[in-house]
Amino acid sequence: MVMLELVQKFNDAHRYMNHADAHKAASIIMNSIKEALVSCRKVELRGFGTFSIRERKARIGRNPKTGKAVKIPSMKTPFFKAGKLLTKFVNSD
Repeated sequence: MVMLELVQKFNDAHRYMNHADAHKAASIIMNSIKEALVSCRKVELRGFGTFSIRERKARIGRNPKTGKAVKIPSMKTPFFKAGKLLTKFVNSD
């Protein structure tokens, strides 16, 4: 699903919203999640899942083309863990 499809779902579910308002609502939600993750806070959406930040340690990797050792710095990466209800819904046939 892309942002345009999400906006269309908002629009379909809430007929009183025009396309611009639906886009604004979706953007507010996405930006709120991004801002929380940037400040290393966890975002929990009950029944859906949890977004958090995980820190990857610095390590030595290999350049696949040359085989030469390369230093990979530590970094923060976003992590998503699906909630029980989402997992149950996805696995139901």
